[in-house]
Amino acid sequence: MEWNELLIRYGELSLKGRNRNTFVRRLKKNIQLAMRDLPTVKLIAERDRMFLHASDNDDMKEAIERLPFIFGIQSFSPVAKCQADLESIKEKALDVMGSVETTDKTFKVEIKRSDKTFPLVTGELQQEIGGHVLRHFPDLGVKMKKPDIQLLVDIRKDGAFLTAKTYKGAGGMPVGSNGHSLLMLSGGIDSPVAGYLMMKRGVSLDAIHFASPPFTSEMAKKKVMDLADRLGSFGAHVRLHIIPFTELQQAIVKQVPNNLSMTTTRRIMLEIADKVREEIGAMGIVTGESLGQVASQTLDSMTAINAVTSTPVLRPLIASDKLEIIDLAQQIGTYDISIRPFEDCCTIFTPSNPKTKPRLEKVTHYESYFDFAPLIEEAVAKRSVIDEKSTQQNDFDDLL
Repeated sequence: MEWNELLIRYGELSLKGRNRNTFVRRLKKNIQLAMRDLPTVKLIAERDRMFLHASDNDDMKEAIERLPFIFGIQSFSPVAKCQADLESIKEKALDVMGSVETTDKTFKVEIKRSDKTFPLVTGELQQEIGGHVLRHFPDLGVKMKKPDIQLLVDIRKDGAFLTAKTYKGAGGMPVGSNGHSLLMLSGGIDSPVAGYLMMKRGVSLDAIHFASPPFTSEMAKKKVMDLADRLGSFGAHVRLHIIPFTELQQAIVKQVPNNLSMTTTRRIMLEIADKVREEIGAMGIVTGESLGQVASQTLDSMTAINAVTSTPVLRPLIASDKLEIIDLAQQIGTYDISIRPFEDCCTIFTPSNPKTKPRLEKVTHYESYFDFAPLIEEAVAKRSVIDEKSTQQNDFDDLL
């Protein structure tokens, strides 16, 4: 079965009143970005739906594979086109119904007559098309309320458009419609899931990662790059900032008692993240913290860590347990990347007995014996930025 277009439904965006056009424009841009390497794909946006056209069948198949991962889409349906005359519509209806499972299913015909000059009215069309389908699919039953299959027929000036299959979309808001934040991406299971949830609410992301070579490997860095790339498949690419953290981590281990070193490490990471956030114009910092999961994720620890900034720190996983996080990581395709056996700087330098209730005054007391500020400034200045898709995106922008 060859499809001529995809009908894309917005869902939540339709409720945005006078701001709806802003959200729809963002969604259109995100879809175009996701389809940037499919040359025959074109988009047409209307008030409450969007149509994706592809003249190449392979491009259409690939578009169907990618759309379920783009936030802001409630559902979409592949649509077949034929001439707007009754015999052509009846013939195409058989093709479309043949593309779905019909054994022991119920169906109904829904008609939309955008072309009011069509000679038959809605009721007559339903009877003609429905009867024709039933004669060729004897296992089908008719059910007017909540049928298994809805055969939708849209008659327009330029032809008739039919569909009987609906794919579920990712839902949520278009990435970029709700501000920009910086994700602290460790390479573990939690932080990519936290980034996913923020993107689902429309937040676009840069990511920051702390590397401590030679204690951490190039494979650990590659793992984080792959996680950022995977997050980018949800409608907007994720630029990755790699912070050289070795000198700072060695200084922390040397200057701060072992049981408080994790707290200081987190405080300095957050301080660096805040400086990068300010440089790139992001409004918040996102972490994958879950309350009580590790020593640095108690309320006492988070209070001591948060004291280095007044920037909003967003923790979408704070009330989730580990099994819930793993389940979502598997669903979104980050789990298999996260469990690659390459440790990050936090796991390598984890103290044997970290404080779960660190006192801020004690932490700042030990930190005062060493001037971390120059090393922090140096780490921010020497960061590398991985932005693999920026060139492709700019090339694509020229085509819009």
